[in-house]
Amino acid sequence: MLARLSIRDIVLIERLDIEFSRGLAVLTGETGAGKSILLDAFALALGGRGDAGLVRHGAEQGQVTATFDVPKGHPAAKILAENGLDDTGEMILRRVQLADGRTRAFINDQAISVQTLKAVGAVLVEIHGQHDERALVDASTHRQLLDAFAGHEKDVTALEALWDIRRTANADLDAHRAGMERAAREADYLRHASQELKALAPKEGEETELANRRTTMMQGEKVATDLREAQEAIGGSHSPVSALSAAVRRLERRAANAPGLIEPAVKAIDIAINALEEADQHLHAALAATDFDPAELERIEERLFALRAASRKYSTPVDLLAALAAQYAGDVALIDAGADQLKKLEAAAAEADKRYTAAAAKLSAARTKAAEKLNKAVNAELAPLKLERAKFMTQVEANAAAPGPQGIDRVEFWVQTNPGTKPGPMMKVASGGELSRFLLALKVVLADRGSAPTLVFDEIDTGVGGAVADAIGTRLARLAGKVQVMAVTHAPQVAARASQHLLISKDALDKGKRVATRVNALAADHRREEIARMLAGAEITAEARAAAERLLRAAS
Repeated sequence: MLARLSIRDIVLIERLDIEFSRGLAVLTGETGAGKSILLDAFALALGGRGDAGLVRHGAEQGQVTATFDVPKGHPAAKILAENGLDDTGEMILRRVQLADGRTRAFINDQAISVQTLKAVGAVLVEIHGQHDERALVDASTHRQLLDAFAGHEKDVTALEALWDIRRTANADLDAHRAGMERAAREADYLRHASQELKALAPKEGEETELANRRTTMMQGEKVATDLREAQEAIGGSHSPVSALSAAVRRLERRAANAPGLIEPAVKAIDIAINALEEADQHLHAALAATDFDPAELERIEERLFALRAASRKYSTPVDLLAALAAQYAGDVALIDAGADQLKKLEAAAAEADKRYTAAAAKLSAARTKAAEKLNKAVNAELAPLKLERAKFMTQVEANAAAPGPQGIDRVEFWVQTNPGTKPGPMMKVASGGELSRFLLALKVVLADRGSAPTLVFDEIDTGVGGAVADAIGTRLARLAGKVQVMAVTHAPQVAARASQHLLISKDALDKGKRVATRVNALAADHRREEIARMLAGAEITAEARAAAERLLRAAS
């Protein structure tokens, strides 16, 4: 339900904060006091169309904040979750209207799109008036409302699941047929290509691996020649190691005669011999590392040539040849085994269609029966609303050739305003005053099923009075026992039945230089005075006060 409404700098409203309670709240006031402005501001907070003209003259921006208490599991919470918004149980819808025409939208102080704000607002509040497009006159909502009245929600959910299964089964069947047709057109080519690629057996990444190995081997071959020459110079037939070793032995035999002269030279030669022997070992190791089989290099080059030739032939990068081979193999398998698979998919699609068709037909029959009950319930509400000669009817047109997730039915609310006249869609046939009363009768019947938690009725009592106005007030009060109801009214019979009475007025400010709209919650005495004004007009008489008192007593 709506808990609070705060408005800042919207047209004639400078600052306004209204607390709302459960039950029926009525807004009254003289013509031009600002009732329409308040509703326009409220609609703005619910995602309605923005307008730079809504910003109060002299202000840079206007702002409207609507705070709702929302129970767990409400559809609004699902919309918040789908958009990554936090749900704290209290939903604060805020809309900022800038003077340049731009608007900004927020839910729980998180910036969101106007579309998201509108989606949340639509499930929290319904605004009904003589020409409101969001009311029950929208035929696209009629099937949903009929299902809510009849309690068909679980059946609709089950039918939607069958629709998804049916759609998936038919999509699989269509894809398989298309694949078979494509494969059949290219059968010979596919078989040859599949066999050739199967024999080639390409692997992803194989080209890079082979190319790197070939480069390493070719570079190793060039290095090996230099390594052999170095190894021959150090450890081959011309190696200086033997001559150096013989020189060391001769010097060692003379060492006793002149140790001071010989020992340093012997040590240096020994170091040189050891270094040469170590270098020889490293050269042997390097030669072993560069050793390769020339036949292997030849095999690598042949494999690379085959892979690249296939790449050119099939206009496919080498790394994608493996995937292409799998695709061709699958297409060939589809040709070979496609007929059996086609039969299985056809059977599955037929079974899914059978189950959906049976469930849709069953739901359609249930809707037809529910429509009769809805018609009876709504028509019972029409006579007190001075529509005793009118007739409400729910048209259920089944069309099995146009199935959908919610079934095969097109549901639309029709009316006949007088006997002998041609019935037709409610929006087209009913006049403004009649339409508002049809809507009220519908909402009374549908209040606890398929209704938003807050309903707003904008002057639905226009053009009626006396017993009809009293009947409207009675039904609004009944409706308020199930959902929160707000009504803008000029009828004292409606105002007398409210549990909360708000008076809208314009106050002069700055010695009459400007005016501002005010809203005051009326206590008992002030409420009687306002109802007396609604009865009598500008001059409130004792008779009007007495009549107001009688209305209040009768309502209580």
